[in-house]
Amino acid sequence: MTKTDIWMAAALVMLGTVTNSCADDKKIAVVAAENFYGDVARQIGGDRISVTSILSNPDQDPHLFETSPSVVRDIAAAQVIIQNGAQYDPWMDGLLKVTLKPDRVVIVAADLMRKSAGDNPHLWYDPSTMPEVAKAVAAAFTAADPDHANNYAARLESFLASLRPLDAKIASIRDNYADLAVTATEPVFGYMAATLHLTMLNQRFQLAVMNDTEPSAADVAAFERDLKTRKVRVLFYNKQALNNVVQHLLNLARKSNIPVVGVTETAPPGLSYQDWMLTQLEATEKALAGKP
Repeated sequence: MTKTDIWMAAALVMLGTVTNSCADDKKIAVVAAENFYGDVARQIGGDRISVTSILSNPDQDPHLFETSPSVVRDIAAAQVIIQNGAQYDPWMDGLLKVTLKPDRVVIVAADLMRKSAGDNPHLWYDPSTMPEVAKAVAAAFTAADPDHANNYAARLESFLASLRPLDAKIASIRDNYADLAVTATEPVFGYMAATLHLTMLNQRFQLAVMNDTEPSAADVAAFERDLKTRKVRVLFYNKQALNNVVQHLLNLARKSNIPVVGVTETAPPGLSYQDWMLTQLEATEKALAGKP
């Protein structure tokens, strides 16, 4: 039995004595695998819901997550589940199977975006993802709590309107910097870079790092050459997954006076999804302008 299985078994035993607090306050219990999906749910549901986000530490590599009894209890009690999918959070599939609940609604961002295993799983950096997730969340809340349908509809409209500054910033960056070559240590920012019409180099290297495999010597050499010759304008890196090779490339970029932009797979505490994205877009714009 694996450590995860032991946690699951222990938690399942404890479930018999756990009372769903949501039944007392009549709030919709929501569990989000990632905190940015939890934030969107909170913006749509307001005080009619109770949200637990599992991955919420921006200083921790999400791929090293291990479940616990409290996580299993939260999932077992949830009426609505939101997860990324596309094998980004595969542990959620196992937890859902051991906490079966026939009337539970499971929203999978990858399904909404028609993505699957093998595709870039960092879907929250695709600006078209969150509107679809928000619409699915609003529909789930309305089905669970039809008496407050108008409230959820109004909050959804407000959320969609709040994305307009992001769209404006994206359009501005695209107009000024389209087709510039950039690179990254992982494809975390890939969808956003594509939306900005930036030309992304060293993608084989990025996939190797994301999949926790060793990049080939040829790919490392090509990456180093692009930095030394200043072929790229910006280097994006994942703040939550640093190793010796990545640190070496960051040092080389700085030595070559190439701006670096750190991105994360988890939203920082206290920032909404919109503010988080806008902060990273502003850093990108500054870097593309050649400012350290």
